[in-house]
Amino acid sequence: MSAFPEAPEAGEPAGADRFSINQETVRQLSLPELVKACAELGVGGVGLWRAPVRKYGVEATARLVRDAGLTVTSLCRGGFLTAADPAARRTALDDNRAAVDEAAGVGTDTLVLVSGGLPEGDRDLYGARERIADALAELAPYAAERGVRLAIEPLHPMFASDRCVVSTLGQALDLAERFPAEQVGVVVDTYHVWWDDRAPAQIDRAGEGGRIAAFQLADWCTPLPAGVLLGRGQLGDGSIDFRFWRDRVAAAGYTGWTEVEIFNEALWDRDGHEALAETAERFRAHVL
Repeated sequence: MSAFPEAPEAGEPAGADRFSINQETVRQLSLPELVKACAELGVGGVGLWRAPVRKYGVEATARLVRDAGLTVTSLCRGGFLTAADPAARRTALDDNRAAVDEAAGVGTDTLVLVSGGLPEGDRDLYGARERIADALAELAPYAAERGVRLAIEPLHPMFASDRCVVSTLGQALDLAERFPAEQVGVVVDTYHVWWDDRAPAQIDRAGEGGRIAAFQLADWCTPLPAGVLLGRGQLGDGSIDFRFWRDRVAAAGYTGWTEVEIFNEALWDRDGHEALAETAERFRAHVL
C-alpha cells in the first residue's frame, strides 16, 4: 500500500499531494533498482529520463514499471528548439519526434521540453522564442496523435543564454496558448519560478486554460555551486515555501502528480535507497 495519497475521489482535494520521484533525483539507482525502491517505500509515481530509458530499452522500461504498478508521470526531456541553422533545426525536430515516441512507449502523456538557449553568436531572444513556436507547430500535432502533450518548462533566468530562453511562466504560456491546451501545456517547477512575484497569477492563468501539465519541486539553496546546474536542493534545505505552491496549483485545478526533481552531487553520492527514503520523508514534512 502506498504511503502517499493516491488519485483523489470525487469531491476530494486535487492530486498535488501525490508524490512522484524524478529519476534524476536518484540517478545512482538503475531502473530496476529504482522500481524496487519505489515499491518498498510506497512511491507510486516516477518521472523518467530518456538516456537511461534508451539504455534499458523503451519496451522493457514500460513493462518494468507497469508490472510494478508505477505511474510514469513524465518523460524528460525534449526541446532545444532554438537553432537557426536549417540542418541543426531538422536534427532537433527529428530528436523531438523520437522523444514523443519514447514518451508514448513508456506510457506517459507528458513530455517535458527545455526550450534551448541562444545559438552561438546570437543575441536575439525574441527570434529564438519564435523559432520555438515554429517548432511546436510541427511537433504538437505529431505528439497529439500519439497521446502525448508537450510541456514547456520555464527555467530560471540564469539559464537563458545557454539552456532556456523561456524564463517565466508568462513566457511559457504565451507560447503554449498558440496551440490547443490538450497539445501544449506548461511545467510549474518551484526551483525556477519561486522568485517571480507574477508566477502565482500565471498559475491561475494556466489553470483557467487547463495548461498545467506537470508540477515539480526542488529547493533553492545558496551559494550556488560552480556551473549552477547542480544547485537544486533537497526539500527543506533552502528558501522555498512548498505548501504555498502546492496550494496554488491545487487551487488552479491541477490534479496530477508532484515530481521531486533534484540535481545535486551530494545526494547522488549517497546510497540511492536512503536518498529516496529521505526525499519521501522530506515531501511529507514540507509539502503535505
